[in-house]
Amino acid sequence: MTNANHLDEIQELNLAYLLLAQRLLNDDRAAAMFRLKIDDETADLLVSLGAVQLTRLARTNQLLCHFGFEGAEQLRQVVDNPRDNGLSQFHASLLMAGRGTVSMSRGA
Repeated sequence: MTNANHLDEIQELNLAYLLLAQRLLNDDRAAAMFRLKIDDETADLLVSLGAVQLTRLARTNQLLCHFGFEGAEQLRQVVDNPRDNGLSQFHASLLMAGRGTVSMSRGA
């Protein structure tokens, strides 16, 4: 796969992420802000962006979304949990929720 293909895929992913973020914010703002780990000002800006602005923002060569885990160890705790019993989604949510509290409190 060439770099051009990678760039195209990054841009497609960025646009899908931005559109999803807008939908989530319009449906349930508080839950979306928590899931996206964004503050009020960022939420307002994302909701206000039009199609041309979203497309322009998506065309960057950097991923706009990121892993919700703080590092490999936290990711490993979720994927290698021997006590899973169907609770891995809940465990991942708890691990990532703690990260959001720290990130959002910095903006306050």
